[in-house]
Amino acid sequence: MSTGTPAVNDITDKEPEKTDEKIDWIAEIRGLAVMLLAVLAFHSFVAKPFYIPSESMMPNLLIGDRLVVSKYPYGWNWSSISFHLAPRGSWRLWPATPEYGDIVIPVHPTRDEDYIKRVVALPGDRIAVSNGQIILNGTPIPQKVEPALDLPLDGNSTCDGFLPDEFRATDKDGHRVCRVPVLRETMPNGATYLIIDHEPQGLDDFPEITVPDDAVFVMGDNRDHSADSRAEIAAKGLGGPVPLVNIGGRAEFITFSLDGTTSLNPVSWFTSLRGGRAGSTLRPALVERSTSPAN
Repeated sequence: MSTGTPAVNDITDKEPEKTDEKIDWIAEIRGLAVMLLAVLAFHSFVAKPFYIPSESMMPNLLIGDRLVVSKYPYGWNWSSISFHLAPRGSWRLWPATPEYGDIVIPVHPTRDEDYIKRVVALPGDRIAVSNGQIILNGTPIPQKVEPALDLPLDGNSTCDGFLPDEFRATDKDGHRVCRVPVLRETMPNGATYLIIDHEPQGLDDFPEITVPDDAVFVMGDNRDHSADSRAEIAAKGLGGPVPLVNIGGRAEFITFSLDGTTSLNPVSWFTSLRGGRAGSTLRPALVERSTSPAN
């Protein structure tokens, strides 16, 4: 007689069959491609990291500085696209013009190489350089002597661009520094910043030209050691005014700075950080416009 309760052997406890899960490589590659495209789009249209490889923008930028460059202030063009993946062209989307004192990223006219320089003349301006001083639309740009500035003396900032011993010094804390003479330059819009101009050299004089309506004239802050709009292309310069379509962005702020001692040792990733540079803005300070004659 059945009690209605199934016997134990009526239920079979079979282990589920094991199946080999195959990786969907197409999906994986698709996901990676989407991620890379998103990074490329962000770097091309919003902001990208940039590093300083030379002393041409001292004292405001040092070798080893890492900074953020924004891509949208002047609109977008072929030079905005990261890695220069887009062919050169004359198109500009939502164009805008830099201002005096902006630090911009011009692309070399014949090489896919990014420079970093400061805008010192705008479209339509007349610009000349006489004995190291900018003459803008017939008026000398004021240059005021400021106290010498102590810059780091380390693996990335060796002071080699200056005379061997004249600029090497010891600060009040006993640290070896590169003590450089500086001038404060102030543009017509009130943008002011420090420059270095410590010795006579060929680029101290530049005959007057008129900047084309679609270009800007740029110079490095380290005036004696900068291949910029004053220098010919054969001398690794920019060969004159830079077309606005060759301006790939504007420098905004320093994220961190390294002193040249970074190695594979993780400890050095922290000990090589320079203090006091992270977060420093790269936008020029603004002062009230002055009509006083240049010094």
